Amino acid sequence: MARGSKASYTGKQKRKAEHIEEGYEKSGVSKKEAERRAWATVNKESGGGKKSGSGRGKKENKSASKKGGKLGGKASAARSKAAKSKSAKKAAATRKRRGH
Repeated sequence: MARGSKASYTGKQKRKAEHIEEGYEKSGVSKKEAERRAWATVNKESGGGKKSGSGRGKKENKSASKKGGKLGGKASAARSKAAKSKSAKKAAATRKRRGH
C-alpha cells in the first residue's frame, strides 16, 4: 500500500476526518492544510488506520479534543460582556464587507 493511502481506514474514520477538515476550512485554513490536520487528528485519536470488525483494535483517546473544547469555553467565559459585544460587531462588519 502506498504512503498516504486511506484504504486501511474505516468508514467512521474517513467521515470523522472529513468533518474535521470542513471545520478547519470554515475557519480559513487552506484545503491542503485542513486535510493534513484532519488526518493527523484522526491518527492521534484512533492510532492510525483500523480494519473494521467487532472487538478489534483499541479505544479512541479523545483527551486532546476534550481539552481543546474546555479551553475554548473558558477563554470565552473569562471575557467581559463589552469585549464579546465589540468582537461580535467587528465580525458582523467583516462578514458584511466580504459578502458572506
